[in-house]
Amino acid sequence: MKVKVKIVQTAPILGDVKKNLIRIESEILIAIKEGAELAIFPELAATGYMLRDLTYFVALTKEEFPQKLLKLSEKIDIIISGVEENSMHNFYNVAIYLSQGKIIHTHRKVYLPTYGIFEEARYFTRGTEFRAFDTRFGRIGMAICEDAWHMTSIYSLYQDRADIIVVLVASPTRGVAEKETASIATWEHMMQTYARLVTTYMVLVNRVGYEDGVCFWGGSHIVSPLGNIEVQLPYFKEASALHTIDLANIRNARIHSQMIKNESIDLVVTNLKSIQKDRK
Repeated sequence: MKVKVKIVQTAPILGDVKKNLIRIESEILIAIKEGAELAIFPELAATGYMLRDLTYFVALTKEEFPQKLLKLSEKIDIIISGVEENSMHNFYNVAIYLSQGKIIHTHRKVYLPTYGIFEEARYFTRGTEFRAFDTRFGRIGMAICEDAWHMTSIYSLYQDRADIIVVLVASPTRGVAEKETASIATWEHMMQTYARLVTTYMVLVNRVGYEDGVCFWGGSHIVSPLGNIEVQLPYFKEASALHTIDLANIRNARIHSQMIKNESIDLVVTNLKSIQKDRK
């Protein structure tokens, strides 16, 4: 099976959900004209990232979810990120998968960075699980930015039989490397390593632009199960790309991967329970 994926790196306007959604809807209409089957946007593309107290004003309940996006999802599957408010008035940084006019799956960000310039745990409630889900293109798993810095997140999605793992990111430039910033180098190496280890397509969609002096670098890319970057968007400017993912490459990668064949989830669970007991 093949799936035409449109990755879009935008520069959201902080706190202006209305304008951000207009931009997102415009990009989706373009993707539909191009024949895309799945459109993917960055972390908090609907709201902007450095929200702080704006969190409580940009949040939407499931009942308030934009009907226009649901209508567009009748023609193209969509992955979008924003702020969700539940009935207990907890607020979550979420990735939402839309298809055929419905919300198919919602991932609530589990690992909330609260160090350096990051303040997420002050405003968001953490999610509790990583689960893959069925789509018309196979099983997909979603993670949000810091989630991917924890190996168990990707491992869990792989064990839940994900064919494609989508990572939505709002990554700022941080640190210095030889030819690029350390954050860029680390993300790219990490996505390639994950792809090779779990023989799954890795799709990273990062935002661009500035907020409160923080620069987001873009560079969104798709990595094959063999660890090859198949398509990459430019750094530091809004851009998009249509790319065909060939899921047959997963089969080819797994035929040659002894690691996958020898993996024992039961051993991992038993060992972790023993380690947890000893650490108490």
